[in-house]
Amino acid sequence: MTGPVTYETADGVATITLARPDAMNSLDIVTKEALLDAATRAAEDEAVRCVVLTGSGRAFCVGQDLKEHVELLNSGSSDQLFTTVEKHYNPIVTTLAEMPKPVIAAVNGVAAGAGASLAFACDLRILAASAGFNLAFPGVALSCDTGASWTLPRLVGRAKALELLYFPSTIPAADALDLGLATKVVEDDAFTAEVTALATKLAAGPTLSYASIRQSVNFSSSHDFAESLAFEGAKMSLTGASADHRRAVDAFLAKEKPSFEGR
Repeated sequence: MTGPVTYETADGVATITLARPDAMNSLDIVTKEALLDAATRAAEDEAVRCVVLTGSGRAFCVGQDLKEHVELLNSGSSDQLFTTVEKHYNPIVTTLAEMPKPVIAAVNGVAAGAGASLAFACDLRILAASAGFNLAFPGVALSCDTGASWTLPRLVGRAKALELLYFPSTIPAADALDLGLATKVVEDDAFTAEVTALATKLAAGPTLSYASIRQSVNFSSSHDFAESLAFEGAKMSLTGASADHRRAVDAFLAKEKPSFEGR
């Protein structure tokens, strides 16, 4: 895949890279469509067992392309301007959040607005030391989008989420780690190696187990305890019948390290 989004696979890892460095990987319509295509491709490919979302240049993603936004606003193209949440942002973030495999946000630089929201929807956020988040929505008098209203309170709590959204400023990587927005902060020169090692480890793991854990945690966020227990039980039955579970048990009995195939 070429253009504003690149897609590469190696050793079970799909790396999706926003490739508009001169525009700080901002999201115009073409980029959003390409990102949705790439995320869908990764979600549906059974050979892909871990996904990395990252940016090129000095930014991860600064959110909506405001240059295109202003052009559409001035031209009266409201059909494109105000349907992009439904057509693009919501499907993209839903695909990232719900695909049956681990997703890593490799935050190489600033992640602002919808860019931050995309990172929050991933399972893990590895930040370069020079990176940071900014919930920029009120700066352009807009509501939050791309799932931030759902993901951010679950990461930092309701009160802190509202504070960060009401009063946006750049949250440096170290502060993001303290708040729980970052999984790990890595020095810039070690960033790529750290992300590669983590993605490779996850891709070699029990993918069905990871998917079931991911789905169970998501399910519990909007269901009661009894319903969540029932969902857990169904996922335990599913993973208990998997080839990877049998492989793990056999390896345990043989005192060997298991090798997983993701099913």
